[in-house]
Amino acid sequence: MKLERKHALVLLAIAAWNVITYLRFIKALVDTEDRPTGYYVAHTVLIVVNLLIAALLGTWGVRAYKAAKTAQNSPV
Repeated sequence: MKLERKHALVLLAIAAWNVITYLRFIKALVDTEDRPTGYYVAHTVLIVVNLLIAALLGTWGVRAYKAAKTAQNSPV
């Protein structure tokens, strides 16, 4: 499957959305008090996994965008 520019932009938008929403989630987690340790561990794992997914999607988005740009500029 060949990713087009629109696919790359969707991947980049999803990655940005994940980062923005989970940065807010991190702030909310830091502001909580009197929770069991398991609560913090579980939510920290969720945050780390989601940020890794965002990094992966962002990487794919950048690569797809560059590939689409190169394919558009090369003569066929």
